[in-house]
Amino acid sequence: QVQLVESGGGLVQVGGSLRLSCAASGRTSSSYNMGWFRQAPGKEREFVSALHWSGGITTYADSVKGRFTISRDNAKNTVDLQMNKLKPEDTAVYYCAAAPSNRPWNPRDSRAYDYWGQGTQVTVSS
Repeated sequence: QVQLVESGGGLVQVGGSLRLSCAASGRTSSSYNMGWFRQAPGKEREFVSALHWSGGITTYADSVKGRFTISRDNAKNTVDLQMNKLKPEDTAVYYCAAAPSNRPWNPRDSRAYDYWGQGTQVTVSS
């Protein structure tokens, strides 16, 4: 089992940057496929980005491709999401999630993830 805690959210202006971090405790994050999702008010939770447990495969939603970068810091046991060129439509609660690496995985499907963090708010002001 793994516990996930997100941090790094906040208020930023359009065009600015934020770096979210997901700290994993229990088992190391390298044993899991990791994902970031977000949920804006009144909308369903949507996929943002994912990282294969090997660290070699990344996946991005079209809406964030070229602006967001997912990475793993093995020393800190975190999975980070660097967000650049932020837009008002990026405003949402961002969630980190973990999927066991020993079974088939669709990175874009929230049902593939067993563990979730509590979320961190990102607000982009225009």
